[in-house]
Amino acid sequence: MDFSKKFSLEGKIALVTGASYGIGFAIASAYAEAGATIVFNDIKQELVDNGIAAYKEAGITAHGYVCDVTNEDQVNAMVAQIEKEVGVIDILVNNAGIIKRIPMIEMTAAEFRQVIDVDLNAPFIMAKAVIPSMIKKGHGKIINICSMMSELGRETVSAYAAAKGGLKMLTKNIASEYGEFNIQCNGIGPGYIATPQTAPLREDGHPFNNFIISKTPAARWGEPEDLAGPSVFLASDASDFVNGHILYVDGGILAYIGKQPK
Repeated sequence: MDFSKKFSLEGKIALVTGASYGIGFAIASAYAEAGATIVFNDIKQELVDNGIAAYKEAGITAHGYVCDVTNEDQVNAMVAQIEKEVGVIDILVNNAGIIKRIPMIEMTAAEFRQVIDVDLNAPFIMAKAVIPSMIKKGHGKIINICSMMSELGRETVSAYAAAKGGLKMLTKNIASEYGEFNIQCNGIGPGYIATPQTAPLREDGHPFNNFIISKTPAARWGEPEDLAGPSVFLASDASDFVNGHILYVDGGILAYIGKQPK
């Protein structure tokens, strides 16, 4: 057996939501390198255009669509258009997400609902849209981008933690409900990743930078590329008997109680 073929995504169509930049872009780029055809969406045409340009610069031909993943009608229309123009989606990565860092007692119910809508309801809507065609095709991979906040709490992220905790359980339930159709649904829980959004926090001497490094056994921030191998594994035939699992790519944070104060 050519073992490397188990990890190939040749001939597969992968939809990564919100993948114009950042973690989603890194995952989609890894899929392209493994042979997949890349489809992504974003909420604005400008972001889609920027994403297509970034993929082109990386030597990747990507198909971009404007879609609000919290809008079920838009999602259904996008999935139908992708099936018509590109093909049936083999791999769905629910990457699009938001976070609002607001103390709980200062957060409005509307702000809480917005985070839940994007980070939890949208993955439900997306999965619901692609599963019927996966059932017909006889296979499918759904990967939900969870978080360490699927397991831990932290100040100012009550809505995000609630959503990501819920996404962990949605992952397990999709695996339970549709595993018999050869559909695997797993999650990836990134640790603290070095992206343009986290650049201000990673400056030398910044208290948060020191905090993260001290809490991470790897003693560094993760790079977007650190997610490539786990993402390809969970999208490939190599993970066909892995279902309902959350793979934390966090440098060991969740395994570590932290250093004893001196």
